[in-house]
Amino acid sequence: MKGREKLAAYAVMTNGNWSAIAAHIHNHTEPQAIVKDAYITVLDDLYPAALRTLRYPPWVLFYRGNAGLLKIPAVSIVGSRNACEYGLASVHRIITVLGTGFVYVSGLAKGIDAAVHREAIISGAHTIGVIGSGLGTVYPRENSSLYDVMGNDQLILSEYPHDTGIRRDHFPWRNRIIAALGNPLIVAQAALKSGTMLTVNEALALSRDVCCVPYPYGSGEGAGCNLLISQGAQILYDDEQLILLAKSVGSTLS
Repeated sequence: MKGREKLAAYAVMTNGNWSAIAAHIHNHTEPQAIVKDAYITVLDDLYPAALRTLRYPPWVLFYRGNAGLLKIPAVSIVGSRNACEYGLASVHRIITVLGTGFVYVSGLAKGIDAAVHREAIISGAHTIGVIGSGLGTVYPRENSSLYDVMGNDQLILSEYPHDTGIRRDHFPWRNRIIAALGNPLIVAQAALKSGTMLTVNEALALSRDVCCVPYPYGSGEGAGCNLLISQGAQILYDDEQLILLAKSVGSTLS
């Protein structure tokens, strides 16, 4: 069995636990598992260079869809599950202005994440969803039709094997992948206490640019965005700024 095949089998044996996979590698464990999904390993040429900069690069990325999208310059856009009209409108505007020069990365959760994927598809761009469960688990169920579309024409990634269910601790862990794949990371909506802020911390640790949509004074929905801006994140204030941003980070935008 080749090295990449061993890694995939170890991932299945451990439910994708990074440290447990490392232990199997160290101990030269004989792999005993059935791999149900297509996958890319850290040994493969297609493995994204951006993920190699992580402290804990995923050993294996299971996927459904078009893995070639990993070669396109990416922007990560994240935000609250409880999306407000202003946040949704901001996602629409950002993707409309940036256009098809990027692949848009988000977490396939409800709210802002789902809006990112849908707006990208509607605009004719491409999108990558990074999930915190196995590819055999659709969460939330309201995104089932989006999963179907993205699994055919876009890309869904997970470091967890097919039958891995929902675990709360998987979501902060998957956020490091979202933060690493895209540059910049755009925050479309965030409250002060939000999982979005964890993704921002991951992006900052990787020296990624963090850009935030500003919110009106006193807005609870966007208080996290305003806090980040006050701490030095870039404020997104007009279309021209977005276009310059796109050109500076290497999109195919003309």
